[in-house]
Amino acid sequence: MSDTLRPAMRRALGAVSVLALAVSGPVALSSLASAEPAPASVSIFASGGDLASPEKKEIAMQIVSSAENSSLDWKAQYSYIEDIGDGRGYTAGIIGFCSGTGDMLDLVERYTNSVPDNPLAEYLPALRKVNGSDSHEGLGGGFENAWKEAAGRADFKEAQNGERDRVYFDPSVNQAKSDGLGALGQFIYYDAIVMHGPGTSQDSFGGIRSTAIQKAKPPSQGGDEKAYLKAFLDARRVVMKQEEAHADTSRIDTAQLVWLNDGNLDLHTPLKWKVYGEPFEIN
Repeated sequence: MSDTLRPAMRRALGAVSVLALAVSGPVALSSLASAEPAPASVSIFASGGDLASPEKKEIAMQIVSSAENSSLDWKAQYSYIEDIGDGRGYTAGIIGFCSGTGDMLDLVERYTNSVPDNPLAEYLPALRKVNGSDSHEGLGGGFENAWKEAAGRADFKEAQNGERDRVYFDPSVNQAKSDGLGALGQFIYYDAIVMHGPGTSQDSFGGIRSTAIQKAKPPSQGGDEKAYLKAFLDARRVVMKQEEAHADTSRIDTAQLVWLNDGNLDLHTPLKWKVYGEPFEIN
């Protein structure tokens, strides 16, 4: 897509080797990816709010888009596709599906299973071949055009929505509810899994959560919600700084941490924040 998209990510990137390829996307799925909705016994959060409600979910999509695309218009990103030079090959769509980390392949496979006659189906062999690398072999301009063509179809938009929810949104929100967290905590989990991917490795969402729990207990275990979320953000910040592509932690420092310090555990509006120095607001 045009160079005006994902400028925030461009500013955060340096020369990243393929050897720095992080485990993101559903490469090492843990039980989190199939987490069941929180049982009624833990459905009363320490603060309140449900990120899965239509209003809160829309807010969550906008906040993530501010960091990933420098825009609140997340629905404009279905057709986005670009190699941003982070060692993950192509980054595309509303959640940043990557050709090098498996989640783009999963998306196109599931989409093709449902809609065999689609513009992306012919690129499945190439996507399987480049998975785990930053290679464009067999993809290139033809694949980019096919992605944009598919993104004009309602069925592919729905496929992107479904894969976002299946792999990222639903598992992270369900886990947050099980941990007794309100809407802000649910969003903090969601934003982390989008960037770091599900899994149990130290630099994945599961690893970050495990590190946080060693420092502070979540409300479901009798802990203080703010103290636990601070520990989670601290653990995530350490992981982000280990990878050059994610070393700028402003999506934590001038957004999530600000709301946490303000006590906005329900993620109520109005919201004001900055990402990479750029201001955003939702009223």
